[in-house]
Amino acid sequence: MRGAGQFLRFCAVGLVGFLVDAGLLLAAVGLGLPPLAGRLLSWLAAASTTFALNRIVTFGDAAAAPVWRRWLLFLAANGLGGAVNYGVFGLVLGVAAPTGPRLVVALAAGTLAGLALNFWLSRRVVFRPAPHTVPGRVP
Repeated sequence: MRGAGQFLRFCAVGLVGFLVDAGLLLAAVGLGLPPLAGRLLSWLAAASTTFALNRIVTFGDAAAAPVWRRWLLFLAANGLGGAVNYGVFGLVLGVAAPTGPRLVVALAAGTLAGLALNFWLSRRVVFRPAPHTVPGRVP
């Protein structure tokens, strides 16, 4: 299924990724890491989680490719959205003290800022649909 249903599944998977991201960020800061360093670790874990779920739930009709190659492509493509996400996160922290609730607000703002770009890159670059065979036409 393409279109709105696919975007909604992408958002649902993103919510799971957000929970992973927020939980690990709060844990990392609680262990003494600076917020921006904790954010890098939490982003990588969240991106890996959303890759695995999007591969199955959102983009199940994608063309076959080795999982490790697609994961690296996903990280690279979503690195662009991640840069937008990370930049907004840093800007929000620049105007608010980095405490637990404010960290999560900054994380949410960054996540929303990168959402559309991440979906577009995931749909068009990482998880392109498999070409459909047209009868009488050689692929």
